[in-house]
Amino acid sequence: MVMLDQRPAEADERAVAGHWEGDLVIGRDHKTAIATLVERTTRYLVIVALPHGRWPERVREALANHMQAFPSSLTRSATWVQGSEMSAHAAFTATTGIPVYFCPPASPWRRGSNENTNGLLRQYFPKGTDLPVHDQDRVNMVAAELNHRPRKTLGWDSPAERFTTLTTTNN
Repeated sequence: MVMLDQRPAEADERAVAGHWEGDLVIGRDHKTAIATLVERTTRYLVIVALPHGRWPERVREALANHMQAFPSSLTRSATWVQGSEMSAHAAFTATTGIPVYFCPPASPWRRGSNENTNGLLRQYFPKGTDLPVHDQDRVNMVAAELNHRPRKTLGWDSPAERFTTLTTTNN
């Protein structure tokens, strides 16, 4: 594991886009989950359905499939908690080229954008929800709704507006 203090300073300062924070939102009986990734600069959200469970290899595969859709300039790093679901992080990095950094135990505030966004997701997926019944199309609709919600921290721009600006200027 590479710890958070080794992450590039540009990620800490939100100076450069492409640094992501990730976590799982856990569902019914702590057996179901969806994965969330939030881009630190724009607060853009990607939700990844995990219909086959949260086993490390399933999480690795699902995250890699989603992140490979973005240009390399927007996939510089991922920061995650020290959960067992990311024990395949080396394979994720080998597949995607995205290094993974881990927060110290009991410090979720080190991924504040992701923690805040996961709180917003509870409006759509309350605790105890059976998450596999929500397929990728459904979680994409939720992500789109949250990505189009203006945010005070972005000067009342939406994450989608900020992310679209990045993707049009980086292509």
